[in-house]
Amino acid sequence: MATEIASAHDIFPHIRIVMGMVIGLGVTRLLSGVARIIQHPGQYRLYPVHLAWVASVLLMLVHFWWWEFGLYAIEAWTFGKYLFIIFYAITLFLLCALLFPDSMLDYTSYEDFFYSRRAWFFGLLAATYLLDVIDTLLKGPEHFAHFGNEYLFRTPIFVALCIAAILVRDRRFHTAFVAAALIYQISFILRLFDTIV
Repeated sequence: MATEIASAHDIFPHIRIVMGMVIGLGVTRLLSGVARIIQHPGQYRLYPVHLAWVASVLLMLVHFWWWEFGLYAIEAWTFGKYLFIIFYAITLFLLCALLFPDSMLDYTSYEDFFYSRRAWFFGLLAATYLLDVIDTLLKGPEHFAHFGNEYLFRTPIFVALCIAAILVRDRRFHTAFVAAALIYQISFILRLFDTIV
């Protein structure tokens, strides 16, 4: 007769450590990039849209670590679920790497860099919105229902905006997109994630 080695509640902290390491690398990448700007402000021309996405992705990482506590409710962990969570965290790390490259030698400014890599950045950003749906479903139907119809509208709208951002280089569009995304992101967190449910 097989005995259970560890309960789901014993396994979750183990998974959270690995997930935290990947998210920590992303936070480090963003903070190092910001520190480099502070240390060498005149080295490359700054771009407000780029900086706003840096703020948005940093908030996304902090929020990810907060909301993933909901994984504690999973009763049976599988290697597939574990791989999914790590893949989601890796996707978030790659967003950070696309905001601050290892070298800026090939670019004249952060604006030049941002637009040259926008297909990768917004492709990964769209993927995070889709991964979030799977992540929410993993936590159970009651957790998914907690977000109501807003969640069902939010995801396709943001994915569509990411596709548009890949295709469009217009500064006004990108300024409006990041401003709306940040405002909505803050509102979403305060309304639905102020306390862990």
